This record gives sequence, structure tokens and C-alpha cells, in this order.
Amino acid sequence: MNSPRIELSAPDITEKEIQAVTEVLRSGKLSLGPRLAEFEEAVKSLTGAKYAVAVNSGTSGLFLCLKAMGIAPGDEVITTPFTFIASVNVILQVGAKPVFVDIHPDYLNMNPDLIEEQITSNTKAIEAVHAFGNPWGIDEVQRIARSRDLLLIEDSCEAIGTVYKNIPAGMFGDAGFFAFYPNKQITTGEGGIIITNNELLADICRSLRNQGRSPNAGWLSHERVGYNFRLSDINCALGTAQLSRFEEIKQKRAQAAGKYIEKLNSDKRLIMPELPEDCNFSWFVFVVRLTEDYSLKQRNELLDMLRSEGVCASNYFPPVHLQPFIKAPLGIKEGCFPVTESVSSRTVALPFYSSLRDEQIDFVCEKLSLCLDRLYL
Repeated sequence: MNSPRIELSAPDITEKEIQAVTEVLRSGKLSLGPRLAEFEEAVKSLTGAKYAVAVNSGTSGLFLCLKAMGIAPGDEVITTPFTFIASVNVILQVGAKPVFVDIHPDYLNMNPDLIEEQITSNTKAIEAVHAFGNPWGIDEVQRIARSRDLLLIEDSCEAIGTVYKNIPAGMFGDAGFFAFYPNKQITTGEGGIIITNNELLADICRSLRNQGRSPNAGWLSHERVGYNFRLSDINCALGTAQLSRFEEIKQKRAQAAGKYIEKLNSDKRLIMPELPEDCNFSWFVFVVRLTEDYSLKQRNELLDMLRSEGVCASNYFPPVHLQPFIKAPLGIKEGCFPVTESVSSRTVALPFYSSLRDEQIDFVCEKLSLCLDRLYL
């Protein structure tokens, strides 16, 4: 008998979301309609931001932040090599140079102690990424950015709903942004949103997302080069319905994470996720690490074993700085960021979503233990 297949991620969609989308389809107003403003207001309410600008992806959100802040060729942006590729792609797309800082071995975010030595006269901004939604260190990064008169962009794509030291994720920087791909805590199908307290920055981002149009001018009036990064009312209606259920979804994900920790915490072959103190955490993924006894080859063998047993597991993340199109032009060699490379070689992302049942978690943990038993040391 074949083992049941447990997916890596799945959206939490109910009749409420389906009805919200259906209402938009019946309204005939599919874009730049009332649901856009409604969704932006809901995100502002969640985060306390003065301004929110919905866009068609988290990647677009970061791109528009960089453009609106004037990041351009010749500028340097300090960031982490342990992230999804989009975090670095957009720096390259505006012509700037990414400057990497290695990560903390426990919390997996850029190590603040290593940032200042990378600041040069060309440094324009710091892009801080909350790896797996973890905000550890962002307060110290904020302090460095302010003391050195640098812009701070907060990649909170994986951290919506997290509150760290009484400040919502996304609100430490000059601008932050979230993503709403279906594997995130909440989804709009595809989409993202920029949050900021800077009115001018928000206005420029609104113009840029809509072909450079002036907010109060006509449809064919354009004041700058812009893009079609709009988010439709269909997506926004889905997102607003999801946000209305956010605490329920967040709690379910916390319960799933707690169940995993309860089942796996005693396995000495595994390293559990480390969360900072004074953090109301919104779980995005559940990623464990093999101990340093294991190699990259063995981790990959483990992933293959788990998949053959019906458990969809993945590596999260490969080192960005070793991607060929980044490594060669920047002259980066293996070993330049040893903590990132070590961590990346041993990560195992397990199935994780709000509708994950206890018996499914039991199944995953059982298969993980059996596969580890079969994995030679």
C-alpha cells in the first residue's frame, strides 16, 4: 500500500474566502476597486502602519521600495546570503550591488556584529530579512542603520503577524513588506504589500505600481517611469477575508509547530528552531536542522527518503551567494560565509500549514525518525 502524501504547504481557504472572491466577480469591478483600499486598511490595522500599498508580489514590493528610495547603480545594499533568491535579485535589478553578511548560527538572521565592517562610502541601505519569519536582531540592525544614516528595508515576507519587543514585524525599517504566496500564513493567491510611515515613499510606490500615474491625475497622465504591479480586487478580497481569520490561522499554525517540537525535541540528531525572547511569533514554516555530524550529501539523501515515504520535505534555503549568476560576477568563493553554508547544508523543511492534523504530524515525525535511523553516519 502506498504511503499517504503529505504536502509541504497548503493554503487555509474556507467558504468565507470563496464568497468574498465570488462577490468581486459578480460586481464587475475587478481592479483598482473598493477591495484594494479595504485590503490595505486591514493590513494597516494589523501592523499599525500609516500607509500600505498592495502590489502583485512580495518581490515587486521590495523592488518598488528600492526604486522609491533611489537605490541605483553604484550603490551597495547590505543583506543576508541566507534567504529566498528574490531578496537579492531585486538589488541586482536596480543596478545596485548586494553586500553579504553572514548569519547567526542559532537564529539564522544576518549577524548584527558583522554589519559595520561591511559599510563603505557606497553603502546606501540595509535590507534585513526575517529568515522563516524570525525577527531576531532587527532592533540592533535598526540601531546601526540610524547611527550610520542608512536606509533600512525590512523583508518581512515571511513574518506577517509577528510582534517583536512590542513592535510588529515590518515596522522597524523605513519600509517593510509582506508576501502572500499560497505557502504563506495568509494568501492572496499571488500578491504582496508595502508598509511604511513615510507618506512620500508610499505615494511614489503607488505611482510606480500603476504605470507611473499621478494619484490624482487622469488615466493617461504619467509622472514617472512605472510598472504594472497592481493587485486585483479579486486578490484583495481573498486577502481581506484571510486577514479576518488571521488570529485563528496563526493559532492553528502555532499549535502545529508546538506539536512538532513536542515530538522531535528529544531527538539529538535534530536542532529545533530557535525563537528570541519577547516575541509573539507567527509561524511561516517548520524547519529543523541536522546536527553538524551530518553532511550535505546525507541531508539530501534524507530528503529523498522522506519523499519516497510520502513526506514532502525540502531544503530551505540554498546559499544565495553560491548561485552561479551571483557567485561569479561578485567574485565570491565557497567558504566566504561559513555559517550560512553550514546551516544551509543541514536544513529540512517539514510539511507545515494550519490544517495539518495531529495524526499527519505524527506520521511525519515517525517517518523522519525511521529515515534518520537508516541514514548512515
